[in-house]
Amino acid sequence: MDENLTDKIRVGIIDDHSIVRQGLRAMIDREPDLRVVGEAPSAQRAIPMLDQARPQVVLLDLKLTADAECDGLSLCSTITERYPDSRVLVLTSSADEWLILESVKQGAKGFVLKDVDLTELTRAIRAVYRGESAFDSRSAGVLVRWMCGGQRPGATASDITPREREILALLARGLSNVAIGQRLYISAATVKFHVGNVMHKLGARRRAEAVYAASKLGLI
Repeated sequence: MDENLTDKIRVGIIDDHSIVRQGLRAMIDREPDLRVVGEAPSAQRAIPMLDQARPQVVLLDLKLTADAECDGLSLCSTITERYPDSRVLVLTSSADEWLILESVKQGAKGFVLKDVDLTELTRAIRAVYRGESAFDSRSAGVLVRWMCGGQRPGATASDITPREREILALLARGLSNVAIGQRLYISAATVKFHVGNVMHKLGARRRAEAVYAASKLGLI
C-alpha cells in the first residue's frame, strides 16, 4: 500500500453521476486525514473497485440507475457481507423512512442526505470509520421512532398512490416482484421499493398482511 495512505482514512464513492463523484473526491481529498481511493458508477463496477482499493468507508448512493429508486440496497448488503472492513455510509437524495430503515437493516452504519454540508459529511465519514453510527437529523428521527416502537397512524385509501394500488392488486394474485415488474414495465428493484412503501403505510410486516389491509380499505 502507498505509504502516503497509511495514516489516512480510505474512502470509496459509488454514485451513478460523474459530476457528483468528482465533486466529492475534490472535497474529501482536501481533508488531511481522508483520501478517496476508488469510485464506481454502478453495482457491477463497484465490486472490482472494492476488491482493488479496499476502502474503509464507502459512500453509497441508493439510486444507481434511472429506473430504480433503491437498487443500491442490495449492494449495501453485499458490501457488508463480503467486505466487513468496508463500512457503508449512505449518501443519497431521498429521506424516505422505509429507505432509511432498510439501509440500516442491510448493514449501513450511517445515512445522510446529499444536501449535507462538507463539515457534517466529513464528520460522518470519520464516525463511521471509528465504528460509530452517523445519521443526519431527519434519518436519526426516523430511527428513534422505530426503536421506540412508534407507528404511523392508520393509513386511509387516499394515502395509497395509483401505482401502489396496481402493485397491491398484483400482490393479491401472488405475483413476485419480477413478475409484477414485467406486467408494469418497471424493474424488480422498483417494485420492491413500492412494496416496501405500501407495507409501511399499511403497517404490514408481510405481503399477505398488506393485501388484507388493502382489502379492508376497499383498495382491491
